Amino acid sequence: MTVQKDPEGTEKKILLQFADFNQRKILEIGCGDGRLTWKYAKTAERVLGIDLDAPALQIASIETPTDLRPKVNFIRSDSIKLPLRSNFFDTALLAWSL
Repeated sequence: MTVQKDPEGTEKKILLQFADFNQRKILEIGCGDGRLTWKYAKTAERVLGIDLDAPALQIASIETPTDLRPKVNFIRSDSIKLPLRSNFFDTALLAWSL
């Protein structure tokens, strides 16, 4: 039996009440396996998911829906020393991360 997380879609409903992802460059800190990423990425301009968990990032990369592959990327990084220039993102998202 497969465990289904948030089958009612509550996470997405709440998330969209607090943030506008439409045509925004999003940094998702602690993206894990991308489970939350897919809930908002369709309307975003670009998404970068970062995490320190290499196996989870591998799952996220493999399971990226085909239509999102051109605009969603995952890298192994912490949020303190991002390998990117400042002010690159419109929105940073941190959910379910320590």
